[in-house]
Amino acid sequence: MAKRERDDISGTETTGHEWDGIRELDTPMPRWWLWTYAASVIFSIAYVIAYPAWPLIHGATPGLLGYSSRGELQQDIAAARLAQSKQLEKIKSLPLEDIRKDPKLLQFAEAGGKAAFSLNCIQCHGSGAAGGKGYPNLNDDDWLWGGTLDKIHATLQHGIRYTADSDTRQSLMPSFGGDQILKPTQIDDVAEFVLKISGQKNDAVASTSGAVIFKENCAACHGDHGEGNHDLGAPRLTDAITLYVSDKASIVAQIKKPRQGVMPAWSARLDEATIKQLTIYVHELGGGEAPAP
Repeated sequence: MAKRERDDISGTETTGHEWDGIRELDTPMPRWWLWTYAASVIFSIAYVIAYPAWPLIHGATPGLLGYSSRGELQQDIAAARLAQSKQLEKIKSLPLEDIRKDPKLLQFAEAGGKAAFSLNCIQCHGSGAAGGKGYPNLNDDDWLWGGTLDKIHATLQHGIRYTADSDTRQSLMPSFGGDQILKPTQIDDVAEFVLKISGQKNDAVASTSGAVIFKENCAACHGDHGEGNHDLGAPRLTDAITLYVSDKASIVAQIKKPRQGVMPAWSARLDEATIKQLTIYVHELGGGEAPAP
């Protein structure tokens, strides 16, 4: 241990440590810092006694005040639910059209529907509801199963091709190639006809032949002119809006061995008020469809 000395310049005693001729001064901590440190220690002891602190096997020490951040959160949630309960009861009991006629209730329903959509629907339809390959875009006015409030509500309630729900929306496009209903050349001609009615470049001769085959095999679901059928979930073929890709190879693949999309029935997962809010939110996204006169 080096000899403790007093520094000639500062007059402060050294610690006795020296490195390369540099001696360390034994400068005491400022009093304000020491008092702050002591106060922090006292506060920490008081906090441990008053609030939950030490972890145990099945929880933590409760503290004298019995405070719980989880308990406070539960109280806040209960208060929020109580504040919303009147609006939710009205939404649950009123017809969908009546909800839309009440501006304040409509605003509340849209906000609730948006929150429910973000939690349950964006995984398939995207955060902006623009959809993707195999998942419908909900921002346009093209609907597979109808875009009225009642039809959207039914789709949300029972899903699409969801076997766990006996009332699910159900339709299956035949596998025209896999079941050998049509020959490859016939499928190719039908694809040319679909290209024609959707305004794409096509083979005029093949599309003429495909029109006859389409009328015999496809018009029953898609309509004589490819206008679609909401009752059967048959898409409109006369526009550029497609669930999959609209090039010829993709059309041929869909005719040969169609992909059948599935959507869960939300009635088993969400309450009626939430489903109604989702219905209104989705309807408002693309303007929906007016009910039939």
